[in-house]
Amino acid sequence: MVASRVVVAVVVAAVAGKATRLMTLTENETRDHFPHFLTIPTRWMDNDVYGHVNNVIYYSYFDTVINQYLISQGGLDINQGEMIAIAAESLCRFHRAFAFPEVVEAGLRVAHLGNSSVRYEIGLFHEGERDAAAVGYFVHVFVDRRSRTPVAIPATIRAALTPLSIAD
Repeated sequence: MVASRVVVAVVVAAVAGKATRLMTLTENETRDHFPHFLTIPTRWMDNDVYGHVNNVIYYSYFDTVINQYLISQGGLDINQGEMIAIAAESLCRFHRAFAFPEVVEAGLRVAHLGNSSVRYEIGLFHEGERDAAAVGYFVHVFVDRRSRTPVAIPATIRAALTPLSIAD
């Protein structure tokens, strides 16, 4: 058996003065690497003129699996809460296309859980398939709703995210 090659997709950032590995995607990310899934139906309007889901919609799927989890499992109050989570960074790697009327199975894991930020990794899978059709990451920074200054991730959200953590 040949070990999976690491795609040239290691993102490095300076965090607190030291280099931190943000994400390493294997050549074939598989569904067993994602502890949480959400089924998302494609919509007719998701298709572009080329007959497949437009690339910008993949980020919508990322946002959907993350925020649905934060609301249902972590108690995030998107309307009235004192803190909100804002997108700081995202990336998507496309391997195979989706098209309406397919179903997307969005897998979610946490690669880094910091004081005020979290880095999620997402795999998008065709229904029942083992290998991801697309993979990526999404960074949230939790901030005060009014001042937009970073705040500590609330305990309820941290408790919900911890079981999804693969590192740290």
